[in-house]
Amino acid sequence: MRYIATLTTAVCLAAAPAMAQETLKFAHVYEASTLYNEAAEWIAEQIEERTDGKYKVDVFPSSQLGNEETITEGLQIGSIQLAYTGPTFLGQFHKPMAISEAPFIWKSYDHWKKYQDSDVFEEVTEGYFDKTGNKVTSILYFGARQTSSQDKIETPEDMKGMKIRVANAPLWKIFPTAVGANPTPISFAEVYLALQQGVVEGQENPITIIESNKFYEVQSYVARTSHITSSVVSLIGGPLWKKLTDDEKDLFTDITKEAAAQYSDRIVEKEEDLFEKFRNGDEVEIVDVDRAPFAELVIPAVKKEWGEDLVDRVTALAE
Repeated sequence: MRYIATLTTAVCLAAAPAMAQETLKFAHVYEASTLYNEAAEWIAEQIEERTDGKYKVDVFPSSQLGNEETITEGLQIGSIQLAYTGPTFLGQFHKPMAISEAPFIWKSYDHWKKYQDSDVFEEVTEGYFDKTGNKVTSILYFGARQTSSQDKIETPEDMKGMKIRVANAPLWKIFPTAVGANPTPISFAEVYLALQQGVVEGQENPITIIESNKFYEVQSYVARTSHITSSVVSLIGGPLWKKLTDDEKDLFTDITKEAAAQYSDRIVEKEEDLFEKFRNGDEVEIVDVDRAPFAELVIPAVKKEWGEDLVDRVTALAE
């Protein structure tokens, strides 16, 4: 009997680590084939490895657990523990969160990278945390948005009166409105047909989207306006954040920052490869515009939207 009791105790002790493992859900809306999902999978692997299996992370891409609104609600109630989402969406809860998406606020990719570890980013995300309890731990580069069109764009004057497709949100209308274009909201699924039929003369999206959705087939030019640098932020839900130890909070934050740094560079490399591909082909002409005249018209509207102080602090990071 003593042998059986000892054996039973040994089996229970051996099983204890497995029983103690906690499974976390990491949700996002991006397709499984994207680098954003690859980054999420990398984070999942690193969390499990660096916590010695205490946490296992299952990644749910492609809106499997809902849209951004549903995912955010899940983070707050604890049904979802980690997520990727856009700062524009989070700006609905804390307006400064969307500052990274403001048009012409970034002079270059290096300028944007400085924001990742800046005091400004820390303060902006802390404001969001205070209002929601969800913790933003890093920001990942999504892509610089370019302007494709039927007629060549070299200066802001070339966009006057142009019907350009935008998403149906105020942020996306700031740039075209400031240069005198006619922003026209159309659902993303209908963009190709709208361009093909001439319902709109142009649209704006990262070069990766222009390539993957074959917009170059129905457009003649892509102007490198790089007017908006879109991003994705990593979020840890409030209920999970509260229960993590200080060391675990640091570890989760470090892992998401490492992923952001690594995959941001990879996404930029992919963009440059696509620009080179188009330059060497005959599908569409790449136009390298002087961004300064565009920025001069747009920045006053950006300052009106987010406040001069915040905009000046962000732009000063380039120095």
